[in-house]
Amino acid sequence: MVVISNGKLPDLFFLKPKSITFELEPQILILMKTTILMVLCTFFSFSNSYSQEINFYKNAKGDTHICGEFPLDYLEHDSTYSVWFNKYYNGLKLPSKRLRLKSKLKNSTVDIYLGTWCGDSKKWVPQFIKLWDELGLKRSQLRLIALYNDEERYKTSPDGEEQGQQIHRVPVFIFKSNNVEYARIVESPKNDLITDVAQIALGFLSKPNYEGANYLFKILDTEPLEMIEKNMNEHYKILRNITHNSKELNTLGYVLLRNKRIKEANFCFKLNTYLFKYTPNVYDSYGEILALEGKHLKALKMYKKVLAIEPENKNAKAQIKHLEALIGF
Repeated sequence: MVVISNGKLPDLFFLKPKSITFELEPQILILMKTTILMVLCTFFSFSNSYSQEINFYKNAKGDTHICGEFPLDYLEHDSTYSVWFNKYYNGLKLPSKRLRLKSKLKNSTVDIYLGTWCGDSKKWVPQFIKLWDELGLKRSQLRLIALYNDEERYKTSPDGEEQGQQIHRVPVFIFKSNNVEYARIVESPKNDLITDVAQIALGFLSKPNYEGANYLFKILDTEPLEMIEKNMNEHYKILRNITHNSKELNTLGYVLLRNKRIKEANFCFKLNTYLFKYTPNVYDSYGEILALEGKHLKALKMYKKVLAIEPENKNAKAQIKHLEALIGF
């Protein structure tokens, strides 16, 4: 559409054939002008609100992703994200009997931490929103925060909304009442999405996935490291029963490391070597942070442990060669 600089519409909208006159012409023109201007205002308001509110970044592969808080509707309307959003939103199968949970959740808010780069986020966030809509709850109760996935800012956001929230996996759905957390779903439902949300609404909570990492991250955020180390045996006994595989603390260790929490990351990686002593990757990760700290002899020892379990591990061989050159062997 062409709009001239003085704000008037071009002459093509003035229907004045010489042989015909219209009594309602002024009213028609006013209506046309008003309608066109409303469409234009709506379009520019829609565009400008998004361009002002949404932050983007490019990862190492050159892919563009959202970072920080952003409006939920953007996932539905933007061509980059609407394909997977609508696929999974429409893919959620609801029970034939109507779910009556609205009254239990109407005073709750949910902070949703996700990655637009993350397969689990692409699946579970749209389905969660579909369920929320079907329950008759307001979308304004939901807050979406997208996290980075590059090496330097791994699982962080531009404004640090994730700090103190123990976010080590995505997506995470944090349910709050009066701004105080009372439940969460980590990465994927413990049972299935409808069951988990129903249990949360009714007060019969399942423990979220990654209990070990959740537990350790919580105490690292709330207690001094010196006190945690002092009570190492007590924490070890708890973690031994709730940590199901080495990836839990390994991922947490890298989240801490990328957040410059070096001492806590060291503790996490070290603890993982006690919990999973026959898993080569735990020594690889612990060796990496020891090398970063300049503790080359200790790092060398860790990489040799990797080879003792997995003799053909190429990374361990390369790191041993590098460290021996630094030490002067």
